[in-house]
Amino acid sequence: MKVMAIATKTAAWTPEQFEKYIPHEAPHTLQLYLDGKIEQFWFREKIGPIFLMNVESLDDARATLDSLPFVVEGLHTYELMPLVPLAPLGRLIQGHG
Repeated sequence: MKVMAIATKTAAWTPEQFEKYIPHEAPHTLQLYLDGKIEQFWFREKIGPIFLMNVESLDDARATLDSLPFVVEGLHTYELMPLVPLAPLGRLIQGHG
């Protein structure tokens, strides 16, 4: 299942906390990418990352994100949006093939 995970910084976030936890956050995120849990990622300046995740379920996505240091420390929260194929495109090919 594909899930878009959109981070938001919490009010607790400070530049000092960023500097303290980014040495842990970056390698953890990279490992999730190498493990195939994060398929693509982007960054919204001054807000946080957006991940396209490849997971078994929304619970799997939540558990994966909850393991990130910024989430553990209460610096980021994530909005999860399940993604599915664009079903109306099937109408374009009905009767073909």
